[in-house]
Amino acid sequence: MNITTVKVLFQLFSGFDESETANYLPVIEMAVSEVGRMLKNDAAVTDARLDFLAAALANYRCRQFLCAQDRTEVTYAGKMSRDEHSKAIEFAYKLLRDYQHLCDDLIVSTDFMFMAVASGEGESNA
Repeated sequence: MNITTVKVLFQLFSGFDESETANYLPVIEMAVSEVGRMLKNDAAVTDARLDFLAAALANYRCRQFLCAQDRTEVTYAGKMSRDEHSKAIEFAYKLLRDYQHLCDDLIVSTDFMFMAVASGEGESNA
């Protein structure tokens, strides 16, 4: 992964300018590290899709922070700012999921599937 590319993509996803992006550098670095831990053993670390995934993850984490900081439900003008935050975090999550699916062949699945096996009396399905 290329941290410079991830920063540029984060700017595109978040809408922040360069100075605001610098404030979120620890979040970006954490996202790159997290994506690195998701990789399968035989995955190519230089695959450009991973840069997009890391930037989407950083954007999602950033939106979580912003939503946690601003708990105002009604603004001075009477508009509901909470709705704006929920839409922003919902979009960031969808973007993250899209890039996770795009990288399915590179990362270990984060989806958990619980499968139950019913057995008859005294029978084993093993």
